[in-house]
Amino acid sequence: MTLTLRNGCAILAMLLFYYPVTLMAEQDTRMIDTRDTGDRRASAGNQWRLVTDGVMGGVSQGQLTAGAIEGRPCLRLRGDVSLQNNGGFIQMALDLPDAIRREVSGYTGLMLEVYGNGEQYNVHLRTEDIWLPWQSYRATFSATPQWQQIYLPFSDFQPHRISTGLDVARLERIGLVAIGREFTADLCLGKLGLYKSQ
Repeated sequence: MTLTLRNGCAILAMLLFYYPVTLMAEQDTRMIDTRDTGDRRASAGNQWRLVTDGVMGGVSQGQLTAGAIEGRPCLRLRGDVSLQNNGGFIQMALDLPDAIRREVSGYTGLMLEVYGNGEQYNVHLRTEDIWLPWQSYRATFSATPQWQQIYLPFSDFQPHRISTGLDVARLERIGLVAIGREFTADLCLGKLGLYKSQ
């Protein structure tokens, strides 16, 4: 009887401890896409698009499909990156809905849940300050062949061929990109959101 009561108290204490932590974590994350739509639409609205270097004369090949990896729904970018004809990228890109854009500046950075093939990929940010297609703010991550959460603070994004710093209040588009060298890309996105540091 005493053992049962003690176990019950321990379980109650654990629930009281973990529940506020979980609630706080949920409040400190603003999800953009949880891949619950079953197609290219993001949970928060707007469509993911496939963009390749073909827009600049390159010959990289890619495809963007909704599917599942290890039972988890995801958006999958696959293809071959080629440096021929001054090309060298394929990407999945999302123009942010207005509701998200209004909230971005209140967050620390981006949270991604990804599954990959052991290669390095980039996240590219585009803002209202960017006009040329090769300009962006960039951060790199490795995508291992297992699901993982990656946190990228906005302060880690470096300007590429643009002189102004990143102003997240003017953020318009997020892209996950296979770029810069010849390789086979296979990247799955399970979740994308904004996070606040504790």
